[in-house]
Amino acid sequence: MTYDLPNLAALDLDAFIVDLDGVVTHTAEEHAVAWKQLFDDFLRKQAERDGKPFVEFDIGRDYNTYVDGMPRYDGVKTFLESRGVDLAYGSPADPPERETICGLGNRKNLLFQEVVRTQGVEVFDTTVALLKKMRAAGVKTAVVSSSKNCRMVLESVDLMPLFEVMVDGVYAAEEGRPGKPAPDTYVRAADLLGVAPERSAIVEDSVVGVQSGKAGKFKIVIGVDRGVGKQTLLDNGADVAVSDMGEFRFG
Repeated sequence: MTYDLPNLAALDLDAFIVDLDGVVTHTAEEHAVAWKQLFDDFLRKQAERDGKPFVEFDIGRDYNTYVDGMPRYDGVKTFLESRGVDLAYGSPADPPERETICGLGNRKNLLFQEVVRTQGVEVFDTTVALLKKMRAAGVKTAVVSSSKNCRMVLESVDLMPLFEVMVDGVYAAEEGRPGKPAPDTYVRAADLLGVAPERSAIVEDSVVGVQSGKAGKFKIVIGVDRGVGKQTLLDNGADVAVSDMGEFRFG
């Protein structure tokens, strides 16, 4: 079902479940910068070893297509496969200098944390305002993120109290739950809130995120276009796509 832009209060929701990066915070940009730094360094060294031209990581294409919204190691694997690179998986304990999928993923995490430390974190004020209105009206809220830095980011901007439940990359790994586009993390968040997916909305800015919401059979899947394109979000499972959460009202 495709929705017009509704007054969200009219949907009679029990829960409002949101992604972090690109929905609550501007950190999708920091992630993209860290991914580019990681892959450009790796691809440049590989090109020099193989005597082939260096083809850089394109944020506009590669980030949105291969890594946005995915658990970190999945993002490394998916992007490298797109370049025909077959790298050993390794172990999550691999040091960041080791050329394995996990080693590269761990290096990306350090790069992201450095970007956050040096540049700080900005929030989408319209999303925060909407969440506060919904909480005041008794709608339960949760945040779902593939990132293992979710708590660090939210605490840095004092937004942890905004959510009753957090299902992040750390939680998913501990429980052995697959990340997006599988619906498991969103469905688990609804379960922890004590609410059925059919009574919940999710908000995502990535293709794999809206695919996750569609697979989980949530009441409404809202796509926020931060560069992917509204039609792409709609084509992959969003019921409605907006440029900013301020386009909605509540009450």
